[in-house]
Amino acid sequence: MISDPSGLQALIDRLAPLPQIAVDTEADSLHSYFEKLCLIQISADGEDFLVDPLAGFSLQPLYDALAPKRLVFHGADYDMRLLHRYGQFGATDVFDTMIASRLCGYRELGLAALVAKHFDVKLSKASQKANWAIRPLSRQMLEYAVNDTKYLLTLAQILEAELRRLERWDWFVESRDRMMAAAREPRERDENSAWRISGSATLSPQAQSVLRVLWYWRDGEAKSWDRPPFHVMSNDDLVRIAEKAVKGEPFSTPRMSSRRRKSFEVVLALALHIPEDEWPVPPKTRRRRPTREQTDRFESLRRTRDKVAAEIGLEPSIVAPRGALEAASLDLNTAALMNWQRRLLGLEPHQTPVNV
Repeated sequence: MISDPSGLQALIDRLAPLPQIAVDTEADSLHSYFEKLCLIQISADGEDFLVDPLAGFSLQPLYDALAPKRLVFHGADYDMRLLHRYGQFGATDVFDTMIASRLCGYRELGLAALVAKHFDVKLSKASQKANWAIRPLSRQMLEYAVNDTKYLLTLAQILEAELRRLERWDWFVESRDRMMAAAREPRERDENSAWRISGSATLSPQAQSVLRVLWYWRDGEAKSWDRPPFHVMSNDDLVRIAEKAVKGEPFSTPRMSSRRRKSFEVVLALALHIPEDEWPVPPKTRRRRPTREQTDRFESLRRTRDKVAAEIGLEPSIVAPRGALEAASLDLNTAALMNWQRRLLGLEPHQTPVNV
């Protein structure tokens, strides 16, 4: 485990002459409210390395060393978003084995399935939900972490050869570039609508009002405890309690400390007395009813998509997701479809690829 600047510099020196490097990350989002980058795994030239971001040194020298390399990830979107939070992560040549395997027509896209298929090795999933912020890491966790990058470089070679054989390399590049552009954009939570969780739309207006209050209470509890909100109360429990409370029906609650229970009871009592004019208003949807021409265009695109997907052995949603087809039915110049998707559907490609 590399846990000091001198060790990091030795790693950078070791990686300097190598053209491609496999990278993965581990975080603690299942165990903390404030997610942290807890581990960076690196494999290159037959060696495996683990970097400890929690040791307190700057990661920028490593980022700078990785920038000119080809970096191989599996599911790069999450890793790149996480790495961007801790410095200027300027990678430009990324090979994502998940995108590649999807475009090759694989049905099982998980790393374990790909490793089993191509290397006849069964990877353990025992540490998949482990708390990566703990130190020291167990031997089992260290083995799991190393295996996340150990096979990626060879796997990338296999998948790139398959993409080129299928003449889908351009598809991969465009899909990869769109993913990378999206990963650079920060995701911000809409504080005014974050409480509208699954199941909230079916609640009565008063129950939605109660749910909104309970959601913010839970968020505050989770933040002060530095635990994920579901450790305080699940979304299903929030919806169920809000619905039953406004009806005056009995309900059960998850186990909680006496302090938290008292806080919950006070907040719930206040929520039940919120006046009607302060209840949430359903969000306005400006979606217009499609015209007959747009409906016909959607059906035509969908039939073409399904036919092409069957012919080339891809899932229809990969050739074009439903949302992209709906966007195209309203505007054939939509950026929702990449150029390779447009060509498959018989549409004129954009002169310059457009990111959404």
